[in-house]
Amino acid sequence: MLSAFVNAFRTPDLRRKLLFVLMIVAIFRLGSQIPAPGVNVANVQSCIEQVEDNSVYNLINLFSGGALLQLTIFALGIMPYITASIILQLLVVVIPRLEALKKEGQAGQTKITQYTRYLTLGLAVLQATGIVALARSGNLLQGCTEQLLHSDGTGTFLVLVVTMTAGTAVIMWLGELITERGVGNGMSILIFTQVVATFPASMWDVQKQQGWWTFGIVMVVGLVIVAAVIFIEQAQRRIPVQYARRMVGRKMFGGSSTYIPLKVNQAGIIPVIFASSLLYLPAMAVQFNQNADSSVIRWINKYFVSGDNPLYMAVFFLLIVFFTYFYVSITFNPNEVADNMKKYGGFIPGIRAGKPTEDYLSYVLSRITFPGSIYLGLVALIPLIALVLINANQNFPFGGTSILIMVGVALDTVKQIESQLQQRNYEGFLR
Repeated sequence: MLSAFVNAFRTPDLRRKLLFVLMIVAIFRLGSQIPAPGVNVANVQSCIEQVEDNSVYNLINLFSGGALLQLTIFALGIMPYITASIILQLLVVVIPRLEALKKEGQAGQTKITQYTRYLTLGLAVLQATGIVALARSGNLLQGCTEQLLHSDGTGTFLVLVVTMTAGTAVIMWLGELITERGVGNGMSILIFTQVVATFPASMWDVQKQQGWWTFGIVMVVGLVIVAAVIFIEQAQRRIPVQYARRMVGRKMFGGSSTYIPLKVNQAGIIPVIFASSLLYLPAMAVQFNQNADSSVIRWINKYFVSGDNPLYMAVFFLLIVFFTYFYVSITFNPNEVADNMKKYGGFIPGIRAGKPTEDYLSYVLSRITFPGSIYLGLVALIPLIALVLINANQNFPFGGTSILIMVGVALDTVKQIESQLQQRNYEGFLR
């Protein structure tokens, strides 16, 4: 593996790409530390140190690398882009015009990407408005009595909203630069950067709260979890496909064998984000109505604000299972795959082309999605279980969204570097 690193930096064009990625990541992290205009930095830092539980904004704060609660220029992080991408993926299935664009190839995909950018900016404006309004009212950090902004005026409010929205646009641009000129998917690498940025602090919090003995146990358990996640993320069911020979002019085509890779975790991290976002809605409703006193508010406060409640865990797990099946059903279309195979003379050995192939693919996909959904639900529950067992904070490092992002993005990036090394006959990382 060390020789692979050496070979990567010895290759001039690959070295330039890696150094370019590191430069963009450094700029990204710098922007995550620069406070937005009008923010009282001293009061914000004092409140963050005093207040331990900000579970309502944990997901957004995770994707911003902790920049959200510090109200920096990159406070919104990559979350608006993630939300916009998910919405566009869902709309492609619903709106025929978007589905036609998707089938047009590169030109259609470029238009969908442009729509994603516009939607990202719209969502960024909405999120920035909500965050700044909460900061101005003092409800952003629960239990904090300090004034987070220097002024409550409309001018300061507008400047903060514009700054955070512009920060999101800059993040999109940085991500696209990495995709074009660097290695790997730019947005994924930026998400990976923000998640990893919070990892050391989360580990040190465990040590400070529980001591070195618990810290050591967490490290060992964490390594086991990482190994298990890597194993399952790499697992796939390969369905063999044979292409019949056909004569075109004087040339013979086909006769090759390949396979359709169906991953155990076909949905990735999207179901966890869906479920987390849905469960944040009642908690946010309570946040905006803290002074209200009703049976509904009290019930939500009891069961859905704190993640250590068994009902919350059960609902979270079931939502992840549901969204896993839902997302896989809209991203993998057995009918379309079967039609494409039939068009190009492909067939699964022992299965007739057409409807039998579609039924077989649906059968295999439904069976393989079940363990994938259980796996996602269990991994997502790890930090909630740790909250109960060792009284760790909500940002428990090994588990949930953070570990899935770190492992998934790291594996994908290493594979891309390895493929470029193998083009030059160098030994890769994963051998």
